[in-house]
Formats: sequence, structure tokens, C-alpha cells
Amino acid sequence: MEQLNKFLNFELWKIKDSALTLGELLFAFLILIVARIGVWLISTALHRRLSKNIKGDTRRLSAIIQLVKYFVYVVAVLLALNTAGFGISYLLAGSAALFVGLGFGLQATFNDFVSGLIILFEGTIEVDDIVEVDGLVGKVSAIGLRTSQVITRNAITVIIPNAKFTSDNVVNWSHSQSDTRFLIKVGVAYGSDVDIVEQLLIEAAKGHARVLETPAPRARLADFGESSLDFELLFWTREPFEVEFTKGDLRKRIVHLFERKGVIIPFPQRDLHIMTDFRHQPGN
Repeated sequence: MEQLNKFLNFELWKIKDSALTLGELLFAFLILIVARIGVWLISTALHRRLSKNIKGDTRRLSAIIQLVKYFVYVVAVLLALNTAGFGISYLLAGSAALFVGLGFGLQATFNDFVSGLIILFEGTIEVDDIVEVDGLVGKVSAIGLRTSQVITRNAITVIIPNAKFTSDNVVNWSHSQSDTRFLIKVGVAYGSDVDIVEQLLIEAAKGHARVLETPAPRARLADFGESSLDFELLFWTREPFEVEFTKGDLRKRIVHLFERKGVIIPFPQRDLHIMTDFRHQPGN
């Protein structure tokens, strides 16, 4: 027992009146290990309990568990540092001066951290949401404290700083409801029967597996183009991530229906005027 006490009280280093013993260091590591096990147990318990109350909303459940993880880890690190002889009060006092010095250089990083907390608390962006950022469309696979991961339609993972979601204009196709409306533009030759064209567009959308029956697809004459009558086909879907494939299928259907009914999709028309300069002709 005496040897164990000597082993635990062995001083690794000593600065003035404070010293770090081997026992304190081992106890600090023990706190971190217990925190890791505690996070796993808490996450499992929360997942079982909250999955019933949130009615299967895994996106909000993931955000709650993530916040709990961050809280437990922060408390564990502070306790471990305090156990190792680094007083929390001294750390807080020293960090104020440190943050002033690093604030200018790490302003963007701190902004990302704060934005991550805002996203997790507000729930405006959640896991499995379909978002569009700077023209990039993808599904949110993970939300971290500094960055989030978005998987594109090409199965490429893009790491996006959280500040992008709070400072820029972000389109969240999944935020308000699961049904999303899209449109397809098509032009037909002048002189076409506009009523028949609208009927064919609606017929092309009806019956498609990824197009909703309610709200029903609609077609409209959108504008008078230079070489065509411009129509729009509006449809609703619950699978926005696959919408480009859906649009491709609908375009093929439109082409086939137009060919059967003799509706022409015109080429752009241009008038070419050739001007001849007679001043340089021989004999003038």
C-alpha cells in the first residue's frame, strides 16, 4: 500500500507551489474515459426514449444527442484539467487574453463554431435535409460543431463551414414539408394548339412513380418566346434528391407525346441579312 501511494504521489513536474503527480494525471485520464463511456450510455438512452416522443424524427433526435455529447465532453475536459492542477479560474482568466490575441486570426473559425451551435439549437438545418448552397444541391449527412457534411447527387461528400448556413442564402427543400414543387420548361412552335399542349404536358406527368397525384400536376403558358410558345409543367414530388432523374423521364414522355400529336419543338430562328458594299465593285 505504501508503494502504491509513492507511485501515485510521484511528481512528474513542479512549478513553484503546484505539482502534477502521476495519480492526478491518471485520474484526469480516468475522467475522460468515463466521459466517453457516459456519452455512449446517454446517447443510447436518449435514442431509445426520445425516438418514441419525437415520432421517428431522426433529424431532430440527432441534433439533441449531438448537443448532449458536446456538453458532456466540455465538462469532462474542464474537470480533467482541474484535476491535473490547471485551475478552471486560471484557465478562464488566461483564455480571455488568449482569445483577444487569437480572435483576429481565428475569427472565421469561431464564427463557424457559433454557427454550429445556432444550427443545432434552432434546427433550421437537420440531418437528411436536402439543401442548396451556392448552386450545390446535396443531402446533409452530418452536422458538426464547426463544419457539416453534404453528400451531392454524385455521391461526393462536401465539407461546408457552418457559417455558410447562417450567413448565406440557403434553400432547404425539406424544412417546411416533404412535398416539393419543381417545373420543366418546354417551347412549342407558334400556331400549336395551346390547350392540347397543356393536356399533353399534364398527361406526361400523371402516372409517374415519383410525381404526386395531390397536388396534381399543372401546365401553363408562361411566355411568348422569340421562336416558340414557352410552357411550364409544374409537378410535386417527395423525392427532391432524385428530381433530375424525374425531370429526365418526364422530358422523354413529353417528346414521345408531342411526336404522336404532331406538336413541334422548334429550333431557334435567326434572320441573316447580307449587306453588299457596291463602292468597291469594279467599274464603279
